[in-house]
Amino acid sequence: MAEQILMKGNEAIAEAAVRAGCRFFAGYPITPQNEIPEYMARRLWEVGGAFIQAESEVSAVNMVYGAAGAGARAMTSSSSPGISLKQEGISYMAGAELPALVVNMVRAGPGLGGIQPAQGDYFQATKGGGHGDYRMVVFVPASVQEAIDLVGEAFEIAERYRNPVMILGDAVLGQMMEPVTLPEPVDLSKIPQKTWATTGTGGARTPNVINSLYLDAELCEKHNFKLQEKYRQMAEREVRFEELNVDDADIILTAYGTSARVAVSAMKRARAEGLKVGMIRPITAWPFPYEPFRKASERVKAFLDVEMSAGQMIEDVRLAVQDRAPIFFYNRMGGMVPTPKAVLEEIRKIEGSLERDGLGGRLRA
Repeated sequence: MAEQILMKGNEAIAEAAVRAGCRFFAGYPITPQNEIPEYMARRLWEVGGAFIQAESEVSAVNMVYGAAGAGARAMTSSSSPGISLKQEGISYMAGAELPALVVNMVRAGPGLGGIQPAQGDYFQATKGGGHGDYRMVVFVPASVQEAIDLVGEAFEIAERYRNPVMILGDAVLGQMMEPVTLPEPVDLSKIPQKTWATTGTGGARTPNVINSLYLDAELCEKHNFKLQEKYRQMAEREVRFEELNVDDADIILTAYGTSARVAVSAMKRARAEGLKVGMIRPITAWPFPYEPFRKASERVKAFLDVEMSAGQMIEDVRLAVQDRAPIFFYNRMGGMVPTPKAVLEEIRKIEGSLERDGLGGRLRA
């Protein structure tokens, strides 16, 4: 059995990135993700990589643009308002078809908000916080181990599609410590050569040009159609989700990240009371797992969406369910985290209301 060690989430993500072949990191301090750049500052030089603390988030993301364009496995991280500042650069990378990893450890907002955990950046991550019609795969891990596992996958997906990929966590995931198993370091010599990168030609080929500016409208449209086809392939191939106790469930919980951990505990307590409760947990917020929600909605009595936001993922749940079953909602905001006890109480309320209304009830919270 592989050795387990105790690691903080932020540091585990950083170490996983190094082992996945990341050799360039640019960032700027902001709580609650500061351990990522702090760890990278110490660790990257040991493997021949480069760390830069930029003068701002805007500078950092554009440095990643440059490093990715030169063929490096590159990464940046920040938290909510810092990611807001990086949005233009993320859009530029998507438009220029550059692979990179972006990590957002979400804190409460809007504005500066607070340093406590929240999930109010779902729209920003999944609906394109920057300008233009771009997309990126967005992973929403629920444990430190899952975050580690997804880091390596994120770099591979980024390079497969030549597109930035995001890991969307929160302050709980970043600050908590859990026993984890780290992957073996990748063999850098076996990473496919980036024939498109600006690595110099030596006179052997035509120079590569990396660009997202198309002044000719017809060329810009052609480029956009090309990108949309790539996003279609992502949506078809890169959906990740987990189902728990769905087959016999009357009520299905849906949540991601930290909220999902809470929801799982509530589900187990509900099951102990004889309530048939299951769960669908998105692992990719985009592409969203619409199909399992659609299938479940054809037979379950109700859904309960649990979020640390005003209700953002619930819009995707509604698109999937399409009024085939009632959708209830429970949330906390501003850095407050839902508890299993509170979610269990919501489950009991839903069960009671459905019984009063009959099995085909259409009550809404």
